[in-house]
Amino acid sequence: MRRNLMALALLLSACIPQATPQEARPLLKETGFYPATTGLEWVYVPEGEALSAPPYRVRVDGPALYEGQEALRYRSFGRGEDRVYYRQVGAFGVRLLGFQDPSARVVFTPPILEYPPEALLSPGYRWGGKVTVRVELLTPGGREPLAQGGLGYSMEVLEEREVRLPAGVFRVYRIRQVYQDERGQDAREVWFVPRVGEVRTREGRILVEKNF
Repeated sequence: MRRNLMALALLLSACIPQATPQEARPLLKETGFYPATTGLEWVYVPEGEALSAPPYRVRVDGPALYEGQEALRYRSFGRGEDRVYYRQVGAFGVRLLGFQDPSARVVFTPPILEYPPEALLSPGYRWGGKVTVRVELLTPGGREPLAQGGLGYSMEVLEEREVRLPAGVFRVYRIRQVYQDERGQDAREVWFVPRVGEVRTREGRILVEKNF
């Protein structure tokens, strides 16, 4: 394969029309270790940018089907981005089945295990696996195959520590995520807080507000 599959999968929607502003929602309650209630919303700005900068938002849109499997829709939008991630949340942790935007659809087989069972999430814990990535272009006539290949991933909880962010002071798990295909690897860092969610995303976006 001539392209880096992970880079291709993550960058296909670079030229998407700007998402329209969304109305504010009332505060919700959430008790799940991995937040997954319909209507939850997180607001982020890129690390180092002013709090007044245009934000990115992530919202749980609710149940859906993806490749015939029951899932939850997590919509990420802002600054021209508009992408829907399909996840399963349960005793097994959090699985990523794939994602879709107006131009492309990406499917992981089997799903990527983004987070392990909550009892296992602690400093030093590692997990990973290998998946097949299928990328399809979405056209007026339907789907067109673009690329397919293998992808390996490994996750490690580096430490648990306190951080101060615009949205508050949190005790986070610093998690290193590494994705690798035949062309190389892509390493990122995520900060996760139980019952809050990601306060620093793999794209380097920092939490400034949430509605629960």
